[in-house]
Amino acid sequence: MQCKKDEMVFGIKRAMPIVMGYIPVGFALGVMAADAGLSPLQMGLMSLLVYAGSAQFIAVDLLGSGVSAVPIIITTFLVNLRHFLFSASLAPHFRQIKQSFIPIISFFLTDESFAVSITDAEERPLTHVYYFSLYITAYSSWVFSTIIGAALGNLIPDTKALGFDFALPGMFLALLCMQLKNAKFVLIALISGFLSIFFMYTIPGNWNVILATIIAAMIGVFI
Repeated sequence: MQCKKDEMVFGIKRAMPIVMGYIPVGFALGVMAADAGLSPLQMGLMSLLVYAGSAQFIAVDLLGSGVSAVPIIITTFLVNLRHFLFSASLAPHFRQIKQSFIPIISFFLTDESFAVSITDAEERPLTHVYYFSLYITAYSSWVFSTIIGAALGNLIPDTKALGFDFALPGMFLALLCMQLKNAKFVLIALISGFLSIFFMYTIPGNWNVILATIIAAMIGVFI
């Protein structure tokens, strides 16, 4: 019992940096959603069911532009293809976890929670208690911050003036630094970043992230 409690506390503590990043980003998304005509209830349901920051930003922007549902669904799918790679990386660490828990845990997987959990999983074995504690803590903060942002959206007409737009890339940079263990990791990070920028300007759509990730991963395995 004490071991489970320790893992729960550890998971919640590890979620705190994610929470600190999610609050301003989620609030900014809620403000954008209010500008696009979404109510706090609609924004809350989107966060509860979709739970994908970048995809939600895109969806809100497209909804505000009057785009129909099918292009939004296709775009969201393409943007979130990278989650296949996240789950594949975590899969070996789930061998000791009860099979019925894995689909539930997988729903809560995001860029940020993956970065934290893969770092911890590589250091020691972890049970489902850790993953649920980490993921649900982060999830709850995201849902509530987007709802609050949508509810107060009319009071803050320009989130960029407050620097909210930098919260998401700033959080990603912090998570990247957690992975830079030696010169080889730095090299792969630089290669991945260069490839993503290259593909962004040479290939239409949102394929730059998934292509850069796959190629950089292959180079990393070779190195």
